[in-house]
Amino acid sequence: MTDPAPRDAGEVLIVTGMSGAGRTTVANALEDLGWYVVDNLPPQMLRPLLELTELAGGAVPRVAVVVDVRGRGLFSDLPEVMRTLRAGRQVRVVFLDAADDALVRRFEAVRRPHPLQADGTILDGIRREREQLAELRTAADVLIDTTATNIHQLTSRAVELFSEQGAAKHTVTLMSFGFKYGLPTDVDMVADMRFLPNPYWNDQLRALTGEDEAVRQDVLASPGAEEFLTAYAAALEPVLAGYQRENKRHSVVAIGCTGGRHRSVAMARELAERLRSLPGVAVRVAHRDLGRE
Repeated sequence: MTDPAPRDAGEVLIVTGMSGAGRTTVANALEDLGWYVVDNLPPQMLRPLLELTELAGGAVPRVAVVVDVRGRGLFSDLPEVMRTLRAGRQVRVVFLDAADDALVRRFEAVRRPHPLQADGTILDGIRREREQLAELRTAADVLIDTTATNIHQLTSRAVELFSEQGAAKHTVTLMSFGFKYGLPTDVDMVADMRFLPNPYWNDQLRALTGEDEAVRQDVLASPGAEEFLTAYAAALEPVLAGYQRENKRHSVVAIGCTGGRHRSVAMARELAERLRSLPGVAVRVAHRDLGRE
């Protein structure tokens, strides 16, 4: 039988993922938010570290540990160490990822070899790392894809995810986007608004966006819009309640249309308003493609 977590045991965040995907940026953001951050810790040292924080009697309520393949042979023990820790304490895993070509460009920009490159190429090192991290990626609580994200955007994302949310147990982001720019990669659910008439074909609305009242009224008055909002909000309610029970702290619901300027923006904003009354849920809205031409 596993002993219950000590009364003063605080949150534990394990930050891992692909080299070059932004672990250091996230670690710096966490430190600025008041987390106690330890970088490049061997997995075998996780338990002793957490025992020390428990002895601190609540003085270190939130601990973030960056663990990655720089630990070489020691890193392979991380999945087993995590399973053991999760049996007695709340532990979340954040996995940073990015497309191979983006990672190659970043390593070339700083003129540093990949830690697993050896005598091969940067891409060889990336492929070896993906193989080693496959199990961790699958088990991660939060997946952040930084392919199209700069340092400042990633810092903002970390702040949104891991700053204090008051009484909220779960934060849901309603993200509008345009299908023609590609499907977002780090989302939990996707809804397609292309079943609604497109304001783009209205000369008076084309230059506006879903944040303008004229477009908002046009979209919400469209056949099927109200029915969708009512049904989808009702469908999300038990999902978000379940996320809270499972200690999943953040989710992203992507709302798409053709260009990400009109229908998806208006519907994301309206859906957010309908979810704000849910207990334990904090709601935010993001527009991925609103600034695109």
